[in-house]
Amino acid sequence: MRAYERQVMNRIATPPGFARPAFVPEAERVFRELVASRDDVEQVDAVLVDLNGIMRGKRMPVSDAAGRLFESGMQIPHSVYLMDPRGEMTNPFGRGVGDGDPDGTAWPIPESIRLAWTGAVPRIQMLMTLRDDNGAVDPAEPRAALERVLERFHEARLTPVAAVELEFHLVDRERTEAGAPKPPARSRDAAHAVYDTADLDRYGDFLSALAAAARLEGVPLNCVSSEYGPGQFEANLAHQRDVLAAADHAIFLKRLVRAVAQATGLEATFMAKPYPSRAGSGLHVHVSLLDRDDRNVFDDGSLSGSPVLRNAIAGLQALMPESMALFAPSVNSYRRFQPDMFAPVNRRWGVNNRSVGIRVPAGPEQARRLEHRAAGADANPYFVLAAVLAGIHHGLATKTDPGAPASGNVSRERDPELSLSIEDALARLRAARTLPSYLGEETLRLYAESKRLELERFRRIVPPHEYVWYL
Repeated sequence: MRAYERQVMNRIATPPGFARPAFVPEAERVFRELVASRDDVEQVDAVLVDLNGIMRGKRMPVSDAAGRLFESGMQIPHSVYLMDPRGEMTNPFGRGVGDGDPDGTAWPIPESIRLAWTGAVPRIQMLMTLRDDNGAVDPAEPRAALERVLERFHEARLTPVAAVELEFHLVDRERTEAGAPKPPARSRDAAHAVYDTADLDRYGDFLSALAAAARLEGVPLNCVSSEYGPGQFEANLAHQRDVLAAADHAIFLKRLVRAVAQATGLEATFMAKPYPSRAGSGLHVHVSLLDRDDRNVFDDGSLSGSPVLRNAIAGLQALMPESMALFAPSVNSYRRFQPDMFAPVNRRWGVNNRSVGIRVPAGPEQARRLEHRAAGADANPYFVLAAVLAGIHHGLATKTDPGAPASGNVSRERDPELSLSIEDALARLRAARTLPSYLGEETLRLYAESKRLELERFRRIVPPHEYVWYL
């Protein structure tokens, strides 16, 4: 038995009112083996992912992390989840400023511990889960919301297999006078470059560095393609039987894209619609479903898929109105939903049709799946996957029918039940009847209230064009 394993076995009993989760010894084993394999790692990033999908946490020396994180955890305020995108506390229902901003204890998640690419000396990074003194997960923790939904599939002895596609823009470090982004110089004279390999060559330094960084971190980056906007790309992650890992990888990929962009003289944004007249950036989710015999229950040998697949699509249609505030979390998010821009304005489904909200892609029968296209790149991957899986489970439970598949371009057929503004989306989320039973009622209350307060702050800012129009 190794020395550190004996230390784990010989620890003093956990004091009353201080619950150390059962997975912590495994996290320590993974951490110490990683440290032993690399003598160039000196720092650790211990991070949590807030409601906006932003990493927040602490950086510490490896020696401090080894002596503290696995013994007593990391003390950090519960309000760390409840920030607006600028990092300002939202104080929903008095949580934060109103209750004295109390700490909880954050513990390392074993499967998330890995090297972090920095462009120089690597660090170790790990996701943390924030608990109270009794070991209960913080209700605002997005990753825990996804875990709750996955438990429904475990009970049904079904295994979702998921993959995430993330679109993003590379932009110049300089802004316009109005603060808007500018395309990088290498894209300004380029035509629409969708799938253009010449565009891949123009950004070869960035793409090569991104691929190397993803390999270092164990992020399964399948491929990258050029998209419609200037400097816009789509990064595809591999399908995962572990959906929590798929969401973790999306979070790590976002950090990597930004870090590699900085290292290559650029900036990256996952803003849903940085250019008003150009295509926006989405977060597309692909899902298939395996039974206990590892058979894909969405496959019946046909291109349109099995009745189970159609039940799943109907469930997604039913829950999409409740879920839009998760798929599109800001005022800017809704600028993406425009005709002929490959962002859905309805709940229609179709086979091999990108104008719909729920697409059944072409491809091998055994890989029959659905693609959910509503979410923007600015959405929190944990919440997106949780809401998509909740819709699928709801459809399987109710066994409803999605109607006939759409044919042709339906991107001009607006659905009155689908929120196309953040105000309406938040109202529908607060009135939701089904989604809270999956993700957690308190989780969604905190999310909706935090977003309402964020919107209230945003609306107080007078934009320059208001003076131009009305002064």
